[in-house]
Amino acid sequence: MIARKQFKRTVEHFTCERCGRNVQGTGYTNHCPQCFTSKHVDEFPGDRIATCGGLMPPVHISFENKHWVITQRCERCGIERRNKVQAEDDLAALAKMMKQVNELPGVS
Repeated sequence: MIARKQFKRTVEHFTCERCGRNVQGTGYTNHCPQCFTSKHVDEFPGDRIATCGGLMPPVHISFENKHWVITQRCERCGIERRNKVQAEDDLAALAKMMKQVNELPGVS
């Protein structure tokens, strides 16, 4: 069994590499609140040891256990991660993104 490191909260501000938004981190911020894209920098939340560095746009958005959940897939290595929507996320942008990523191909 692989031991998981304890999450270490670190407040980090960043500029989204997808949409260019300046994001003020909270220590729990793991995606852009406008386009919901992450960057593949962690093996386990907060460790910053992943060497991939690929962008992770949303590929699905769902509502589970009273929370909106964003599934993101790395454009470089294909790993998928799930993250809860945060209070600072733009809910209008989330609704628009949900329509885009949850549409089934060939269905109108």
